Amino acid sequence: MTDLKLLTTKQMAHFAAKGFISFPSVVPDHINQKFLDDIGEVPSENEKGMMSHYSNIMKSSTIPLVPAGTALKDSYPEGTALNELINLPEISGAIESLVGLDCLLDHHFLHITFPQKYWEKSKTPQRSQSIHQDSTIDPRKAFDVQIFYFPHEVTKEMGGTRYLPGSHFRVVSESSISRYQNIKGQEHVICPAGTVMIFHMGLWHGGGLNQSDQLRYLFKIRLCPKRRQLRLWEKGQLKNETEPQRPIFWTDGKKQEDHLSSILTKPEPWFEMDSGRLEYLNRIRFWRYISGDNNFDADYWVTRVENEFL
Repeated sequence: MTDLKLLTTKQMAHFAAKGFISFPSVVPDHINQKFLDDIGEVPSENEKGMMSHYSNIMKSSTIPLVPAGTALKDSYPEGTALNELINLPEISGAIESLVGLDCLLDHHFLHITFPQKYWEKSKTPQRSQSIHQDSTIDPRKAFDVQIFYFPHEVTKEMGGTRYLPGSHFRVVSESSISRYQNIKGQEHVICPAGTVMIFHMGLWHGGGLNQSDQLRYLFKIRLCPKRRQLRLWEKGQLKNETEPQRPIFWTDGKKQEDHLSSILTKPEPWFEMDSGRLEYLNRIRFWRYISGDNNFDADYWVTRVENEFL
């Protein structure tokens, strides 16, 4: 892991605001094929349904079994597809920038989204996965990340993962949001083979409905930090990271889209006019945590609620 491509300050700001970062087609074809070979192929003609097929894939797969809490560097043997994946400069750089390369593997899992014919064999109505958050109520300032690896092309018909940008700080009890099936501003993964997305552990998401005739694979790796996630990314700065506050109602006609305050206070379509502003506070406090600058603010949002005198 010598040729790290650390995340830039702008990429980190977008991660703070959106809760994810994307790397389209970052994994070369030969690694994708090696990983698909590791999964293996199981004939479906004699399968009784989804769980039977899934069980047989788990039995035949050569994906390494890794105990929870194993150091990432020790998780995947040299020469395996997953070892090559995490050593790609873009991926190893993102890991270092977010949780540190000395992080631990919490777990990994091969998600399979089945097409209609498998549901019919299972005698179960086909349905999408409920939207959820991959953690119970978690009050930590520290955060885990989840690597979502798509080893083959994901088309619209295959029901790619849907996710809600900016939802990662709206902490809920895992499936308490399952009644929500479509939320304004949600996005769906439609991507070329070899795409990697890295989610903040709190980002709301769920698998879509596979209306193709092919299995859809997603491999997830959850990583936990071993140390304070303090300024691990590239050392460049964005405008206003070290400057005084700008006038709150900016009126000079310039959008300043690359201004750190602009990135951290850009609303999502699902934000309510009032309570949506709480996400600005969450983002700013998150930035204080990862930057180590406890005086940082964007448009005075946090400072104005801290002037309490004892």
